[in-house]
Amino acid sequence: MVGSSHEALHRIFQKDPALLTRALQHVLHIPFPEPREFAAMNVDLTEIEPVERRVDTLLRAETDEGAYLLIVESQGQPDERKRGSWPYYLSYLYEKFRCEPVLIVITQNSATARWAAEPIHLGVRGCPSLTVRPFVLGPGNVPVIADQREAERDVPLAVLSAMTHGRGPQAAVILESLAAALRTIDADSAAVFVQFVDSCLADRQAQQMWRDLMTAIQYFWRHPLAEQVREEGREEGRALERAQMILRNLRYRRIDVPDSVRERILSSSDMRELGTWLDRSYEVTDAADLFSEVSEP
Repeated sequence: MVGSSHEALHRIFQKDPALLTRALQHVLHIPFPEPREFAAMNVDLTEIEPVERRVDTLLRAETDEGAYLLIVESQGQPDERKRGSWPYYLSYLYEKFRCEPVLIVITQNSATARWAAEPIHLGVRGCPSLTVRPFVLGPGNVPVIADQREAERDVPLAVLSAMTHGRGPQAAVILESLAAALRTIDADSAAVFVQFVDSCLADRQAQQMWRDLMTAIQYFWRHPLAEQVREEGREEGRALERAQMILRNLRYRRIDVPDSVRERILSSSDMRELGTWLDRSYEVTDAADLFSEVSEP
């Protein structure tokens, strides 16, 4: 089960390797040859035991021009360590397999995309011995697919659009178009794509909208994500019940509850925190004292 946007952003290319070719050709406008076939490869590039190096996704693409190794790196934020890792990946893979390595970085963040696109120069300033130029997929170049018919024509690309632009102003129409398009493909593939999108939606409102849309699709509820959603719903129900108990206690004890205090109680989903407030609700004389810090003896 995919548990983070980092995993989802690169694993979508494991699910549909051809999407990577389309992204290179039509999004990044790189004249990459059409592959005849793809093969997943071991992502472990460790050469000396104490130093572990792993790429996120590694695919081998066989074309009429020869084989290419496609390295996909999911990047959440700038990380200067990659300035050493990425050149190592490329040179190590070329030395080991003697075919051309291609580095693709995917991100949901525009600032990270700009950082990742900067060439990496190693050697004498102005005259480097090695230059690495990553190809970057991000909000600035992945197309916004907000039309149902367009989403149906290329569902994996529509999924990538939702994963990349899910926190933007067009998130609602992108998700609605994708939800309709998912009905046109097989249920198992659609269920995997549902999970990829869910993992990438950092905006809570957008994620809840996505889950509401998915409740209408029967196959979704056979997927492991469905049990997660149901468990989260049960947890939210238990938290709300405890919050309401706190408010009932305060009301019974005729303690005034300001709107700010009521809102804070009802918005909490932390069962331990709510438990502390519940215990205090039997003793406090001012509702604000529910939140007071207790100094350690």
